[in-house]
Amino acid sequence: MDRFGNLIEKMILARINTRRVLRYALYMFLSLLAQTMVLNRLRIAGVCPLVLPAVAVAVGMFEGATWGALFSLLMGIFADMAFIENGVLFTVLFPALAFASGFVSQFFINRRFFAFMGVALIALLATALVQMIHIVAIDTFSTTMLSTVLLQTLWSLPLAVLAYLPAARIAG
Repeated sequence: MDRFGNLIEKMILARINTRRVLRYALYMFLSLLAQTMVLNRLRIAGVCPLVLPAVAVAVGMFEGATWGALFSLLMGIFADMAFIENGVLFTVLFPALAFASGFVSQFFINRRFFAFMGVALIALLATALVQMIHIVAIDTFSTTMLSTVLLQTLWSLPLAVLAYLPAARIAG
């Protein structure tokens, strides 16, 4: 009877984990769709908000470093397909952000809203700086790039709120 109970318990846990994986996949897919179809149209001084780093941070915080990095790797691959000018920038950057946020949330900070917003701010700033470095490597440096980095970070930060809520709900 004990072996049968363990089998049932494993089947229930596998079903719950499958649902959670599918929910996160849907959440990341809808975020990518919103980024490419809606948020690219919202521009201030030629800068559009970028919510995908906040999504990577949210999944990393709630699912841990390993699963967050795996989900963010898949999202980064599809984001690089959508934004072909970046090459493999998002494929490398998003898993690193998710892993770092997952590691930090497991050992140093809690998984509450304000801690998430702090980590999301750092991730958004890091993403904008890496995009700037990518452009500087191809072209020349201009001091106006720093104002673009700050504008993109600040313009993306309010949308990070939208990245937190679904991930917190999925995590339970």
